[in-house]
Amino acid sequence: MNPVSAPSLTALPKAALVIDGKAASKGIIVRVAEEARALIASGVKPGLAVVLVGEDPASQVYVGAKGRAAVDCGFYSVQHDLSRDTSEAELLALVHRLNADPAVHGILVQLPLPKAINSARILEAIAPHKDVDGFHPINVGLASIGEMKRALLPCTPSGAMILIEQACAALGQTLSGKEAVIIGRSNIVGKPMAQLLLAQNCTVTIAHSRTRDLPSVARRADILVAAVGQPELVRGDWIAEGAIVIDVGVNRIAAEGLNAAGKPKTRLVGDVAYAEASARAGAITPVPGGVGPMTIAMLMANTLIAACRANGRAEPKF
Repeated sequence: MNPVSAPSLTALPKAALVIDGKAASKGIIVRVAEEARALIASGVKPGLAVVLVGEDPASQVYVGAKGRAAVDCGFYSVQHDLSRDTSEAELLALVHRLNADPAVHGILVQLPLPKAINSARILEAIAPHKDVDGFHPINVGLASIGEMKRALLPCTPSGAMILIEQACAALGQTLSGKEAVIIGRSNIVGKPMAQLLLAQNCTVTIAHSRTRDLPSVARRADILVAAVGQPELVRGDWIAEGAIVIDVGVNRIAAEGLNAAGKPKTRLVGDVAYAEASARAGAITPVPGGVGPMTIAMLMANTLIAACRANGRAEPKF
C-alpha cells in the first residue's frame, strides 16, 4: 500500500482513537471521481457491471449501494438482475459477454449465489483484469507472491489496510516490524489481509477456531484484525495495551424493545466487544462506520485502476 493522508480520528476520553471509516471512504470516493473525470476527458469512461442472481434482500441493498457509488464517481454503471432460477450456464454466458465488452472494465458477481450454481466456477470465469472483487485465482496468486502492483486486491482487506496505515500515522508509528494477528482465515478477508500485512513487513499470525488459547495469541498483537462473524467474540482483555484493532465483523443481534412495525429491535455489532476493547486499544474501528464503508470505496478504486490498465494509462495509488 502507499502513504495516505491523515485519517479522521476521534479521541474518546481516556480511550482509543476511533478510526472513522465513513470519512476515509468519502475521501477515496472523491479522489476516484476526480481521477475518473480526467480519464473521461481523455476518452475513457470507467465501466462497472454488477450481476445479482435472486432476490436476497441484503444482496439487493449492497448492489444498490455499489451502483449508486459508481454513478457518483461518473462511471458507466450497469446492473444485471437475474432470477433465482437462472442456470449456471446462463450466468456463465453473461460473464463471458461482459468479459468481451470493452465498455466494462470491472465485473462483480454478487455473492452468495443460489446453491445450484458453483460460485468458484463463476468467479474463475471472470477475466482477471476485470475481477474488481479480487477473487480470481490469478489475482490471489499475484498477491501471494507479493506482486501487489499487478493484482487487483480484495476490497475489504485493502480498505482495512488503509485504515491501519492511517492509524499508524496518527499514533506516530510505522508498520514495519509490528506483530499482526488476524482472527479468521477466509479467502475473502483473512488470507488476503495477511498478504497485505506481510507486504508491509509485519510478522503475521492467522488464528482461527482451532487455535489453542486464542486470547493469549491475540494479546501478542500490535495490530489485531477480527474477521470471524461471531458477535463480540474478542473481549477487552484480549487486547494488548495500545494495539490497533480492526473489526471486520458485522453481526445483527437482538436489542431491547420493539420497532415501529412491532417487531423485536436489532442492532449491529462487530466481532470485538467495542466498549471493553476501546479502553485498552490505541486505535479501533467501530461497527458500523469502520471497515464497512471502505469496501465499496475500494471497489470503485479497483474499477478505476482496471480502466487505466486496460487503456495503458498511469493508474492512481490508494
